[in-house]
Amino acid sequence: MSKEATDNRPRLLVVDDQPTNLQVLRQALQQDYRLLFARDGHKALELARTEAPQLILLDVMMPEMSGLDVCRALKAEAATRAIPVIFVTALSESQDEALGFDVGAVDYITKPISPTIVRARVRTHLSLVRVEELRATRLQIVQRLGRAAEYKDNETGRHVLRMSHYAQILARATGWGEQQAEELLHAAPMHDVGKLGIPDAILRKQGPLTEAEWAVMRRHPQIGAEILGEHEHGLLVMARHVALAHHEKWDGSGYPFGLAGEAIPEAARIVAIADVFDALTSVRPYKPAWPIEQAVDFLREQAGRHFDPRLVPLFIAELPALLAVRERFLDEG
Repeated sequence: MSKEATDNRPRLLVVDDQPTNLQVLRQALQQDYRLLFARDGHKALELARTEAPQLILLDVMMPEMSGLDVCRALKAEAATRAIPVIFVTALSESQDEALGFDVGAVDYITKPISPTIVRARVRTHLSLVRVEELRATRLQIVQRLGRAAEYKDNETGRHVLRMSHYAQILARATGWGEQQAEELLHAAPMHDVGKLGIPDAILRKQGPLTEAEWAVMRRHPQIGAEILGEHEHGLLVMARHVALAHHEKWDGSGYPFGLAGEAIPEAARIVAIADVFDALTSVRPYKPAWPIEQAVDFLREQAGRHFDPRLVPLFIAELPALLAVRERFLDEG
């Protein structure tokens, strides 16, 4: 195996038309990073596409293709859009700096450079990249767990897609911010992850369950919470609330704890409505799909009993958006 293949240091692309400037940046960064070099914009774009550096240090004033043009081209391509760009330039006016940020740079360093400052800025922005990569990886793991739960059940993956989008729509209508509503979109597929711990003989039984079998089935919210674990903040906290409490009812007659009213986390109250509405309006082995009007009547009837009475009218008011989601993710067959 080559030395390069075993070098796990972050890879940086340094772009400047002046060899002296490249040498200064080499001295500042070569100990901690693998460095790629380009002396013009076209070569910089080629290396960005083929080598996928974690960060680019980019001069602004270059012949033929300026650093601003390079940055614009990078941000226009899906493969290079996410690479952070730091401008390193002699242009020090505030309007120059503003233009650099406008075209998509994450930072702006003026020449003559301080090696200490360059190293600090590079470390900062690479740390932000790692945080984003960890967030994306965590989200993928959560989504895969939800997918695993689907394989255990008779419900389709499209049910999970629909009810997750329904939950996001209702969260927005309830006044949640866009980021929080998007977190619920990703947490909602976790609602039945506890079914991974339910025996197939019960989960896939065609006829009605016995009381003993129902007692086992009712354990899936707690199993789901155990799978997801306890966390201080973030997506997994919301996913745990949803898994644990989506079968609780507003009047306290639900399970596993018989919580009532606002003691039930709002995320779980939202998901309960989204989940039941999609279940009612979808074909199941034991029933045909209900007409939309009948499902809406059921929600109204159960407001204040099964469901949060404040959320039901908000959900019904979003019916056009909900039906657009339903049409988009129709079951196959």
